[in-house]
Amino acid sequence: MYRSATAVSRSFLPRAAYSLSFGSLSSITLSVSPFRTLSVSASLSVSTTQHDPSSAPIPSNKTNTIGRWKPMCLYYTHGMCTMLDDPAHLEKFNHYCSEELRVDVAELKNKRSQEFDYFLVLDLEGKVEILEFPVVLVDAKTLNVVDLFHRFVRPSKMSEQRINEYIEGKYGQLGVDRVWHDTAIPFEAVLQNFEDWLAQHHLWGKEQGGHLDRAAFVTCGNWDVKTKIPQQCTVSKMKLPSYFMEWINLKDVYLNFYKRRATGMMTMMRELQLPLLGSHHLGIDDAKNITRVLQRMLADGALIQITARRHSLEKVEFLFENRIR
Repeated sequence: MYRSATAVSRSFLPRAAYSLSFGSLSSITLSVSPFRTLSVSASLSVSTTQHDPSSAPIPSNKTNTIGRWKPMCLYYTHGMCTMLDDPAHLEKFNHYCSEELRVDVAELKNKRSQEFDYFLVLDLEGKVEILEFPVVLVDAKTLNVVDLFHRFVRPSKMSEQRINEYIEGKYGQLGVDRVWHDTAIPFEAVLQNFEDWLAQHHLWGKEQGGHLDRAAFVTCGNWDVKTKIPQQCTVSKMKLPSYFMEWINLKDVYLNFYKRRATGMMTMMRELQLPLLGSHHLGIDDAKNITRVLQRMLADGALIQITARRHSLEKVEFLFENRIR
């Protein structure tokens, strides 16, 4: 299922954003007034029904403690880590994001029933062709992370020289260019792996007509599903899968629920007082941070509904009158 790699046994060491941005996060405590507090490990503290995060009080007996943040082992997310018996490797890298994004259900006093059982938080990377395809599977009832799908994607229409330049510029500064080269596979293989993963979780099957079952994609904007995936399917000479026909743009839900405009993930996190974890524009980290925004909105009582539906490659219907344009 996976490509062979010459350096699988070597753990990648984040050189820039991972080490510089988060080396000082060990054993610190955040408690910021007047915003509602939220644990970086996604242990949610909810004590009010108000929708405006700036007006929500801080629980008087709670603090917001961040444990030592560890980057995800990106060989592990590709099923290629061979160092799970190495204590030094396990100390350096995280292998299970479900604990990192765990939610204390007892604190979810404002949570409401949802139309879906699961949310698939997707955040693609790559402007010319897709370079990274991460999806976080969230249980709509418990708000906890069930599983994570992550693949680096090898472009099909670019020369090796251009790929090397592209990856060095995109991922070299994050220290993950080597793991990208060791693990990246073509987009067609990524979607095959993804469909197998969906089927394992009983969320998709060809016998269901190829549509998602009880689940919906959640994105931060329309670009991922509306624009980029159809473009990549065209480049890869593939038919657009039917499970990409509708999605939830979290920015539109945020606008209608909190009655305030957020142009992107960083704005939402700043307004909700959620510190950034990982590296912005590393897809797997962005997907996890968007998941934290989703968890917070669910905890606050937001109804997460489909915001866009595709009728053809050219025609997309936007279902919210009040939306981010």
